[in-house]
Amino acid sequence: MKIKPLSLAVAALLLCSPSVFAADNQPELSQRDVTLLTVDGLQFKDLDHSGKLEPYEDWRLTPEERAADLVKRMTLEEKAGVMMHGSAPTASSPVGAGTHYDMAAAEKMIAGAKVNSLITRLSADDPAMMAEENNKLQQIAEKTRLGIPVTISSDPRNAFEYLVGASTSSGKFTRWPETLGLAAIGNEKLTRRYADIVRQEYLAVGIREALSPQADLATEPRWARISGTFGEDPTRVHNMVRGYIEGMQNGPDGLNQGSVISVVKHWVGYGAAENGFDSHNVYGKNAVFPGNNLKEHIYPFTGAFEANVASVMPTYSILKNVSVDGKPLEQVGAGFSHQLLTDILRGQYGFKGVILSDWLITSNCEGECLNGSPEGKEPVPGGMPWGVENLTPQQRFVKAVLAGVDQFGGVTNSQLLVSAVNERQLTGQRLDESVVRILEQKFQTGLFENPYVDVQKATQTVGRADWQKEANAAQGHALVLLQNTDDVLPLKKGKKIWLYGIEPQAATAAGFTVVDAPEKADIALIRAHAPYEQPHKAWFFGKRHHEGSLAFTGDNADYQAIVKASKAVPTIVTVYLDRPAILTNVKDKAKVIIGNFGVSDTVLFTRLTRDEAYTGKLPFELPSSEEAVLKQQSDMPHDSESPLFPIGFGLAR
Repeated sequence: MKIKPLSLAVAALLLCSPSVFAADNQPELSQRDVTLLTVDGLQFKDLDHSGKLEPYEDWRLTPEERAADLVKRMTLEEKAGVMMHGSAPTASSPVGAGTHYDMAAAEKMIAGAKVNSLITRLSADDPAMMAEENNKLQQIAEKTRLGIPVTISSDPRNAFEYLVGASTSSGKFTRWPETLGLAAIGNEKLTRRYADIVRQEYLAVGIREALSPQADLATEPRWARISGTFGEDPTRVHNMVRGYIEGMQNGPDGLNQGSVISVVKHWVGYGAAENGFDSHNVYGKNAVFPGNNLKEHIYPFTGAFEANVASVMPTYSILKNVSVDGKPLEQVGAGFSHQLLTDILRGQYGFKGVILSDWLITSNCEGECLNGSPEGKEPVPGGMPWGVENLTPQQRFVKAVLAGVDQFGGVTNSQLLVSAVNERQLTGQRLDESVVRILEQKFQTGLFENPYVDVQKATQTVGRADWQKEANAAQGHALVLLQNTDDVLPLKKGKKIWLYGIEPQAATAAGFTVVDAPEKADIALIRAHAPYEQPHKAWFFGKRHHEGSLAFTGDNADYQAIVKASKAVPTIVTVYLDRPAILTNVKDKAKVIIGNFGVSDTVLFTRLTRDEAYTGKLPFELPSSEEAVLKQQSDMPHDSESPLFPIGFGLAR
């Protein structure tokens, strides 16, 4: 049967339009202060307290219709507030860490500055408490003039290690390997499943936006942000990103009422960090492309576009001396680049969602932010206005909006946008475009109808035992067997074992006898961390980032344990690979080397004693020397000379 194009178009409209199929399907409503209106036997929330049903309150209309109506009702101050994405405040931390919000400060943000997108960095050690704290934010929002709910976002929080400004401690959430581990497994379906479980945990505590995944290509092996990526193979990163977004957004077709908004980052070229230094820091503000390879860094983002990703975050980095289509890029961070955001992202790739800036790009970087804190003083974060340092904060807002940014991460000074419009530096129409994009996503995800969460359900959902079982399996499958000399593996239970970095209880539970010296043991098991340096401890992020050399040196405590043990007994070393470690001087000492991307002691022992093939493959190459690292090109994947272990390497036994 031939289907006419018109019939296809009508069918598509019927399938996607809530106004056709959901007209009489009463959604669940949750509220604490507003009253309910009954119209045609159906219930609606009286968000503006007018006593009558307004179009934006009518869930029978499309998100586009509702957003168009709401934006017409908003003041300039309210619109500017929607374009801010603040940090939900706590009394104890400048970045919002802790267990409870500072509700007085939150009220100033939400009711005062009209901000209704906030990142949470609360601990998830008590999911019910976290859920109720998020409910309290929604209650503040519900009392505002138009009742616009808060979109609560989060950095990743389901892995073993975390870094302020990049990820959050897992607490009671399921604990998986890093995304590098998912890349080592290489199964897009599993990555989709992982993100689907994380989505359900997020929704249970009231998180509606994921500041993830990273589609950055990890081509510079010294870079401090590799652990949050899917590695350096463009095709694998593309596929993993696509699977992640489909899981997080509850399907491949864009946002729906079961979605968590996904923000793919960092557009584009972030992984080509000059000298491996990260562009959170002034000394790392450049990405370099000696191989002229920006095109390959763009490709993984097309996986996000295929999955209809809702939002994109631009990189802090300046793409140093790069030209695109023969035109030199303006030497500014991507959040200020009209070429990268409007010409390429929206123009060439047709992206229609929200562009959310990375944190603090409009803030100043001066004094200690530029030069580091004096000795003895704890460094504090500064701004990242790379390439526009000489502009005022208001001028930076204007430049970023004109470049294509819709929302600003980490700031709440919305009055600067108001002033920019009043001073005719920006038009009200341009603000409306951004506000409508942001509001449509709130409507698409059902946030206006049901912003509150059941605190008891949060406890039952977060960290579910059956989900953690799946996460444990992923931890094991992500292990990469790099060396198994003399068939030391699988380990036979009953042996005497010397441990370093491993809990003795896990060894005892696995059937081993723990001894206090290598000389008394049959086998040694060492947990090591990929080497790093911290030459920039006077900077807030420099103090937290792993920078510099990838090689084990004689003063490295992990390496000293390897040398000590290997002289006395066959030694197994598992190395946490948050960066591609140089293992040349470990390979000749350890009998067994296993790369891990986050694995519990219990899962590790299960894997070491099981006679099954290892299936994990390296998501990046492991260089053979620091000299080879210095010679490779920062923008080119797996290009170091004579790598010790090539990308994709992994023994079965």
